[in-house]
Amino acid sequence: MKTETRNCQNCKKDFTIEPEDFNFYEKIKVPPPTFCHLCRAQRRLAFRNERKLFKVKDAFTGESIFSTFPTESGRKIIKREIWMGDTWDGMEYGREYDFSKPFLQQLRELINSLPIYNFNVIRMVNSPYSFNATDLKNSYLVCNSSYSEDCMYGNAIDNCKDCVDNSHIHESERCYESFWLAKCYQCYFTQRAEESRNLWFCRGCVGCQDCFGCANLVNASYCIFNKKYNPDEYRNIIKGMELDTYEGIMVAREKARVFWDTQPVKSIQGIKNVNSSGSYITHCRNVKDSYLVRESENIRYCQYLQVPSSKENYDVTVWGNNTELCYETVECGDDSYNNKFTWNCWPACRNLEYSTHLFSSSDCFGCSGLKKKQYCILNKQYTKEDYKAMVEKIKKHMDEMPYVDVRGLIYKYGEFLPIEFCPFGYNNTLAGQHFTLSKEEALKNNYGWVDGERGEYTITKKSSELPESITSTSDDILKEVFECQSCKNAYRVLENELIFLRKENLSAPRLCSECRHERRINDRLKLFLYERSCMCAGITDQTNTYKNTISHNHKDFPCGEVFKTGYAPDRPEIVYCEKCYQQEVY
Repeated sequence: MKTETRNCQNCKKDFTIEPEDFNFYEKIKVPPPTFCHLCRAQRRLAFRNERKLFKVKDAFTGESIFSTFPTESGRKIIKREIWMGDTWDGMEYGREYDFSKPFLQQLRELINSLPIYNFNVIRMVNSPYSFNATDLKNSYLVCNSSYSEDCMYGNAIDNCKDCVDNSHIHESERCYESFWLAKCYQCYFTQRAEESRNLWFCRGCVGCQDCFGCANLVNASYCIFNKKYNPDEYRNIIKGMELDTYEGIMVAREKARVFWDTQPVKSIQGIKNVNSSGSYITHCRNVKDSYLVRESENIRYCQYLQVPSSKENYDVTVWGNNTELCYETVECGDDSYNNKFTWNCWPACRNLEYSTHLFSSSDCFGCSGLKKKQYCILNKQYTKEDYKAMVEKIKKHMDEMPYVDVRGLIYKYGEFLPIEFCPFGYNNTLAGQHFTLSKEEALKNNYGWVDGERGEYTITKKSSELPESITSTSDDILKEVFECQSCKNAYRVLENELIFLRKENLSAPRLCSECRHERRINDRLKLFLYERSCMCAGITDQTNTYKNTISHNHKDFPCGEVFKTGYAPDRPEIVYCEKCYQQEVY
């Protein structure tokens, strides 16, 4: 088939559907989308509250519990342990299909009638207040994470140990305040590093050790701002920076950022990729227009697939771990196969459509809150033959009587759930991180909005009263409640956190964990891609800030290579194409 241009019914902008896209849609037997890929992503991301917890009442027991679903959602929220038990059965909520009403209206009524568990966890050991997570041990306030232990205050911490205040790191240990690391050890305030150790304030380094403030180095050691020193010189200079003090860290952070801005960045942020595009794509093949993906192949328009691996997917958001042949799903992973238009169905779910919160189920259509079921529609049991026949009738009915949302958008078979079905406040979702809306704009679109509550603790000290160095910090700080330097909310330094800070010789933080998280995430590119040209001008970059270290194949002339990149044109970075970047770095 040829490339076609269509108009998105949501944003009203034109978008293209390419032959490879049509081939995938035909393979999984769905019609082409009527929303562009960005509006589809926004729709799915609105169903992911990654980090916000609310105190609610358990609908079954009446006790106070924490939940990712706020009271304002109107849902019957219960503890996951109860949800997984045998005191209730989702099949009791089953109903006959009604051909006089749109399918999605019936699905919404079913979903809202069912109890829902407070948050996603499975196989957790001594990890209170960690959620959207699997297989964590001795971890605290860690979310969107898997197979990690002894970690605190992080998101997307996978296969890690003894790490605090990090985002999107993998197979790393003893790291602090860092982003997008893989196989790193004792890296602090570092971004986009792999197979490195003992780094401070470094960016884009691979196979490095004992470096400070460096960018784009490979297999280097004892470097400061990319300048080589002998080991003794390096250690003496680092000692003079007093990185064990709060003031030393603040000065180092500012100097490192100034240096980073003088060094080029690669158009696509990632390592060891083949034929791939997007941002934060690592060890991938044929991954297109995607975001935060590791060790995957043949996927497009996917986000947050950080747990390897995923293959043959389109429009899948969160989280990977052996996900294959899926389309328009969110929070579906852990051996997920051939699922479409599903939310929070895991583990080992197969052949599901338009279903939410299914556990180890297969061949279900329009179901919610079921465990280990097969051949069900609206939580009603069918025989295999009747199920298949009924599904075809429902798909036809969806086209003949589509659901129309409050904005007049039409949902026939082939579209994910409308955002208005979402139980979260838009401001507390991943959609709000990438597609920013004001409260007024969100409510106008009939999206939810839930304002956060301030902590109930009484502040006993300002964070400015914390000792300058961790060496002069006593256990007395464990008794105090500090005021965050930024948001003025209350926060505490916990015992395990203090143990970690002493072990790594790091000063106690002046910001609460939420503000520390926001600072890291604000450094992260968003999921949008822009068409730009390489800024290599021959001898220098176009701004005459960076001087090339080697003659490139285009000699003294501008490179002119055109690419898609996550760096918006108004950002300050010097953006090189992959070829020019490789010539400079390798």
